Amino acid sequence: MRIVLQRVQWAKVESEGQVLGSIGLGYMALVGIGSEDTKDTADQYIRKMLNLRIFQDENGKTNLSLKDVGGSLLLVSQFTLYADIHKGNRPSFVKAGDPAASSELFDYMVDKCRETVPDVQCGSFGAYMQVSLCNDGPFTVVMDEHAFPLKH
Repeated sequence: MRIVLQRVQWAKVESEGQVLGSIGLGYMALVGIGSEDTKDTADQYIRKMLNLRIFQDENGKTNLSLKDVGGSLLLVSQFTLYADIHKGNRPSFVKAGDPAASSELFDYMVDKCRETVPDVQCGSFGAYMQVSLCNDGPFTVVMDEHAFPLKH
């Protein structure tokens, strides 16, 4: 799994002129699901993402979580996070998850996040989308196997 997590003042995702999801203060998360990802993988990433303390407290220290600031979450699926550009100039996506299984796992992630976060919005899996946001800071965290090794 790969997640590009951005602390935002606002974010929205659109497709074919329709707003699919829109949030104020919170996280905009681009979610790439790999071929070996499972619900256990998703659970570990969700737990880490929702507990990260990357919002500023009253002293300007990044010490508050999404819950602490009453923030929202916008999840957008993005298989291109699995682009392999080692050979040639055209990316390969062989390590991205199977679309059907990945769609199911993405829906699982949305549902799990909604158990904790009151306002969870999302894009449409597999759709051509446009994402707009105001990155706050800017503050961006890349969560993948290098930054966040899974517990087995």
